[in-house]
Amino acid sequence: MAAVAVREAREPLVLALDVGTSSARALVYDALGRAVAGAGAHTAYPLRATADGGVEIDADDLVARTLGLLDAVAAAAPDALERVRAVAASTFWHSVLGVDAAGQAITPLLPWADARSHTAAAALRTVLDERAVHARTGCVLHWSYLPAKLRWLTDSQPAVVRRVRRWLSFGEYLYLRLFGETRCSLSMASATGLFDQHTRTWDPAVLAAIPVEAERLSPLSDAPLAGLRSAYAERWPALARVPWYPAHGDGACSNLGAGAVTAERWALMIGTSGALRVAWAAADTIIPWGTWTYRVDGERFVMGAALNDGGNLYAWLRETLRLPLPADADAPGDEAAEAALDADLAALAPDAHGLTLLPFLAGERSPDWAPVARGAMAGLTLTTRPIDLLRAGLEAVALRFALLADILAQAMPPPRQILATGGALLRSPAWTQIVADALGQPLVASGEAEASSRGAALLALVALGALPRLEAAPTRLGATYAPDPAHHAAYRAALARQQALYGRLIAPGAGESGTAQGPAR
Repeated sequence: MAAVAVREAREPLVLALDVGTSSARALVYDALGRAVAGAGAHTAYPLRATADGGVEIDADDLVARTLGLLDAVAAAAPDALERVRAVAASTFWHSVLGVDAAGQAITPLLPWADARSHTAAAALRTVLDERAVHARTGCVLHWSYLPAKLRWLTDSQPAVVRRVRRWLSFGEYLYLRLFGETRCSLSMASATGLFDQHTRTWDPAVLAAIPVEAERLSPLSDAPLAGLRSAYAERWPALARVPWYPAHGDGACSNLGAGAVTAERWALMIGTSGALRVAWAAADTIIPWGTWTYRVDGERFVMGAALNDGGNLYAWLRETLRLPLPADADAPGDEAAEAALDADLAALAPDAHGLTLLPFLAGERSPDWAPVARGAMAGLTLTTRPIDLLRAGLEAVALRFALLADILAQAMPPPRQILATGGALLRSPAWTQIVADALGQPLVASGEAEASSRGAALLALVALGALPRLEAAPTRLGATYAPDPAHHAAYRAALARQQALYGRLIAPGAGESGTAQGPAR
């Protein structure tokens, strides 16, 4: 729904914190899931890349930036903050940091993109049955998940690890600072690789292989906390006694906020990275090999596949090729430049450049989780132009989504609708059309600009009893992008060519079967 003035907002109001991989925001929503106009704030923050494949975030800096968002909302919209009756949170999945006995961070925050644990993932495969682990946890043994990261830290930094009292995600660390205690939601736990989806407990076999004791992880609970520490209670008295619900995974929240809460609607997201997800209610489920499976909460699962490269690849290509940079709201004329570049992209015929690109600058996750996957491009000629390279990059990501949709369709019934979400995708109508053509299915643009924060708010509204169920929340939709059959045929041929290149460079045999023979198929 569109933003609503604070005087017209229907109570109860919920403040949602949304901490993503490279930016965070705070927004106030009303009981209908509508953003309250003027009651929001945004901040971006840097990731530190290391020469050995690491990616790190300063956890205390991120806490300070997140708390600064609350200050900004309190200053800009005090009337809205006074009417807030709960705080919800969405934070990025697959992150970890260690804290000491005093609750202070003694390791950097490692997000999913930190790849230094690839050898630790291989070591875990020698002592664990990966298929059995996947059937329990919904996660493969890969460097993006916590088992490999914790094993790598244990092996490479034993003195630091001996000082770690507890391993936390960012949302848990934030709440530890605010309340002096913390807990891990089922949603956040479900994407660690340490959690048994069926028993809803930490998985003892995986923990033993790292090794990490369950006592060094947070208690599992979706119950809220209340009673901010005195300094924070004085800072935001309106939030001092309201319930603060534990952080849920941003991917799950994105589905909910966009309106993809049943198996009839899938959500295709391209932000910094990319994902194709389906959420549905079930008491338990069989986890099919070839997908990842996490939880929205105790009542819903979310299954899907993920790409490491999405908007980050687009941004890298534009900067490297010296094409117009992403729009800057403070620089006049940038929106026109954006629109002109998008029109140039749209004017190109599908796959006419003759290029084949593997979009793995940040490595591969789904479908094959190949630890050695790196980006590659073939077919360059003297007539290749920068715009051809950019179009080839966008098409390459779209082709990976077509492959992922084929895999997910083997485990789930066909969707009635696929929703397009994520800022990187929705800012480019040309890219959205390319994805629709590659899928061969209509793609409906989500009308919810901030799906993750909205999804977290909806979960809190259900918990408060203000919303009877998630399906009852009204959802705004945008334009429909219908596929062109001729374009789809061209992209199926391009996908076969991409898979053949994948087979030659990364997984021998991929070009013969059309799908790679890697560990996650």
